[in-house]
Amino acid sequence: MQVHNVTADAATFTCNAYLAVGDRTVLVDAGSMPGVVDAIRNRVEDLDAVVLTHQHRDHVGQLDSVLDAFDPELLCYDDHPRRTRALADGDEVQIGDETFEAVYSPGHADDHLAFVSESTIFSGDVVVYSDGAFDDGSFGRTDMAGQSREREIESIREILDRLPEGVAERSSAARETESHGVERMYAGHGDEFQGDVREVIERALERAERREPKYPEE
Repeated sequence: MQVHNVTADAATFTCNAYLAVGDRTVLVDAGSMPGVVDAIRNRVEDLDAVVLTHQHRDHVGQLDSVLDAFDPELLCYDDHPRRTRALADGDEVQIGDETFEAVYSPGHADDHLAFVSESTIFSGDVVVYSDGAFDDGSFGRTDMAGQSREREIESIREILDRLPEGVAERSSAARETESHGVERMYAGHGDEFQGDVREVIERALERAERREPKYPEE
């Protein structure tokens, strides 16, 4: 599965919007970058679905433009006038070539979902790799109205519980190989990550559990 951040060159504030190309071409969040439709068209001709982690403005500012341009399905947790499928905790969603489980993960947003497969997580804003506040394991801010650090902590713990464990397997040539579980992390902000995702999320949890302000102005 190929994953492209189609808002990587944004000059204005936006989330990372990820285009997953495979058996089912899916955009994870639409972002708020003007020109995102052109960025998608530079990669693909058609779009099967848009899947939302949550509906904060930086994640959906260009949603109508994307829906108008490609007429894809819209899958999300919270109500939306153009939603074609409601997602709930535990639902399965095909993104690119992989099957993902939706994990309800409020705290940063009441409608937040993360999406976890055997190898990949689209974590939205609940947990990120680096975001300027922390490197190598951070979490979404919880200091604004309607947000909750306690629910954020519970959500990070739930994601850890739902991550598949790495297991030892044998190849067709009978050589023992090791599957390390989830090794790719695509978060709503900051850098992408490849490696031990569980370790990154555990660090994010430790930092969230300190209950200290994430930013000095909090």
